[in-house]
Amino acid sequence: MNTAVKAVMSALAVLTMARTAPAGAQNLAALPSISEPITAVGEAKPLPAWNEFCRRYPGECAIDLNEAAFVTLTPKTFGTIAAVNRRVNADIAPMTDLDHWGVADRWDVPTDGYGDCEDYQLLKRKLLVEAGLPRRAMRMAVVIDEKNEGHAVLIVRTNRGDLTLDNKTDAVLNWFETGYVFVKRESQDVQGWVSLGRAVSPITTANRR
Repeated sequence: MNTAVKAVMSALAVLTMARTAPAGAQNLAALPSISEPITAVGEAKPLPAWNEFCRRYPGECAIDLNEAAFVTLTPKTFGTIAAVNRRVNADIAPMTDLDHWGVADRWDVPTDGYGDCEDYQLLKRKLLVEAGLPRRAMRMAVVIDEKNEGHAVLIVRTNRGDLTLDNKTDAVLNWFETGYVFVKRESQDVQGWVSLGRAVSPITTANRR
């Protein structure tokens, strides 16, 4: 069994535990405080690597307007989100796209157990969709990180605000707690991107951590 298969099986095992844990244990999970979501201010140009990813995996980019646009956050749901974030961060080994694929930026689901920032988040979304969360509520986002570099995170849009899943931390944070400059995210209404109005977009999100 290869590393990637073990990673997915481990993550799914965590999801099963989260779904079947006693209600009392579920209620021990503290929900994040209610906060204002980040506001979109118009269309944005997708990254070339995202366009290529969508060509290879059209189902990962499709928009179903019948799906909920927000996750109703409960202790159980938040526990599942946090568990998947931790599990994928632990099970995927960091590797730059240049070392991995020989190109500057490539988005992919890390089936071989290696990836960089966007690959971690794409696997998290895939597993959360399999756990029953609406894909439409989970949007890939491009940010400027603490190194002033392009970086990718996963925004989970909830009734309590926009949460971020990140390979740099196991904590699930409100978007404004990350310290990042949010540039743009995937649209919830069409296959495309929306601007978050905070910076000029980087060309790639290719960094190891």
